[in-house]
Amino acid sequence: MNLKLTKEIKAALFVLLGVFLFLIGFNFLNGTSLFKSEKNLYAIYDQVEGLQSGTTVTVNGLSVGKVSSIDFLPNSNRILVKFTVRNDLNFSKNSIAEIYESGLIGGKSIAIIPVLDRNRILVSGDTLVSRTKPGLTDVVGSEIAPLQKKLEQILINVDTLVSSLNTVLDDKAQQGLNKALSEVSVTVSNLNSISNSLSKILVSQESNINQTINNFSEASANINQISDSLSKTDLKALVSEIENTATTLNSIFKSIDSGEGTLGKLMKDDGLYNNLEASTKEVKLLIKDLKEHPKRYVHFSLFGKKETPYNSDKKN
Repeated sequence: MNLKLTKEIKAALFVLLGVFLFLIGFNFLNGTSLFKSEKNLYAIYDQVEGLQSGTTVTVNGLSVGKVSSIDFLPNSNRILVKFTVRNDLNFSKNSIAEIYESGLIGGKSIAIIPVLDRNRILVSGDTLVSRTKPGLTDVVGSEIAPLQKKLEQILINVDTLVSSLNTVLDDKAQQGLNKALSEVSVTVSNLNSISNSLSKILVSQESNINQTINNFSEASANINQISDSLSKTDLKALVSEIENTATTLNSIFKSIDSGEGTLGKLMKDDGLYNNLEASTKEVKLLIKDLKEHPKRYVHFSLFGKKETPYNSDKKN
């Protein structure tokens, strides 16, 4: 009986040890420990593709815990992620739980971005601020999407161009194109002929062209000499003399305009002008009468005949 009891006890102890080892292994695989005190934290995400239970939780690259479970938030389509971290982490409850791409094959992990502020230290059961960092796949996808649209537009344009070329390059269009090319060829030939003719003219008239260039050079030299002469002239003195002359003329014109002097009186006094005109007329008549009747003014007569006196009012 004692021997039988001993075997049963051994079997029970063996089963208990197996269960214990199973629990240890299970918790180890889930990132929990039976011997260490840990904090259970939560974060809520819209998308956790690539994140799995048992994924490492890090702080600045150091592993500090594991993802415990991933499930839907009750009555919502958002995802609730539970993870455990070491109990000695003393960060603010405002710290951020960020999902990031841990490898090139699309695996995801959680990194806690610690916040050190005056808020209380996080405790087990707190829900951290969640954030998802774009991975390589997301970045490449965001870069490829615009490129894909541009490529599609280019392909559409190429297809349109090919269709247009197929429409344009029919028999009639090809004939027109050949005709246009022929005309271009003739035009190029004519241009070559004109170029050759110009070359011959330039060669034959080279001496005349050189002479013309020399004449231009001499004319330019003469202009430079004239410019030098003008630059050496005392322009200030010349300008001063011109200003003095202009001042004098201005004074004379003012005097004439105001009626000063003989010329001014003639310009302003109509009576004086009329008298002068009458006197001039009398002098002309006197000279004429003197020429026609000199005996009126030279009293020489053998018979003492008296000449008729001159009358200015009498008509000739």
